[in-house]
Amino acid sequence: MHKRETLKIVLITLGVLAVIVINAIIFTEDEPDILTVPQTVEAKKPVPDFSQYTNVKEKKAAFFDYLRPEVEKQNAYLLTLRHYIQTLYRKVLANETLTEDDQERLAWLEDEYRIKPKQSTNAKLLALLQKIDVLPVELVLVQAANESAWGTSRFARKGYNFFGLWCFSKGCGFVPSQRNDGASHEVAKFENLSRATYTYMRNLNRHDAYEDLREIRSRLRANQIPITGVALAEGLMNYSERGAAYVEELQTMIRFNEEFLTE
Repeated sequence: MHKRETLKIVLITLGVLAVIVINAIIFTEDEPDILTVPQTVEAKKPVPDFSQYTNVKEKKAAFFDYLRPEVEKQNAYLLTLRHYIQTLYRKVLANETLTEDDQERLAWLEDEYRIKPKQSTNAKLLALLQKIDVLPVELVLVQAANESAWGTSRFARKGYNFFGLWCFSKGCGFVPSQRNDGASHEVAKFENLSRATYTYMRNLNRHDAYEDLREIRSRLRANQIPITGVALAEGLMNYSERGAAYVEELQTMIRFNEEFLTE
């Protein structure tokens, strides 16, 4: 009887240890690196058929409800990166040596956000803080609506491209029907909504054409003024050949659709 009880205790102990080991492995494997771009199962689902809506208000609500969670998720990721860079910056100011992992991540961020390599680590981190920051949800949503005809364009329906993003290698996307003679660009195609939204937001955050947008955002943040879509739209003059008219249209869309954007 004593041996049987002892065996039972040993088996229970081994079982508990096995569970601990398995959980440790699972949680270690599931914990993403800070540089891992967030992608969800929902982002791979087919784009809803927004053309089915005959009621304009229902269509707008459905469109914004579809895109909003993804935009918020990517903004949360940008804030995570920003906080990480701020941590590195404080280390550098304190003359602390960056770990090998930190140096590898910093190198990836420099490449991803096109930071000039020939400058001090301090200057690189400040440049990254200028580029890596949130984009107002309302601005992203109305620009998506504008560029994708409220989600009904073939680029949005078949390639998750709600933002009119181009690519420049043959076969990288869709050949636009009205492409000028001699032009070689295509309209980019993405495997899911997460990757499309990340690429669009990275484009605004790193491309030289949108330096004004980043400067406006930086001034607002420095003065503790809310970062709004109407304010940052001023920095999108180069997004469209229509220039100022395009900016004014986005600002009007934000104001006109406020009831849907603030939900």
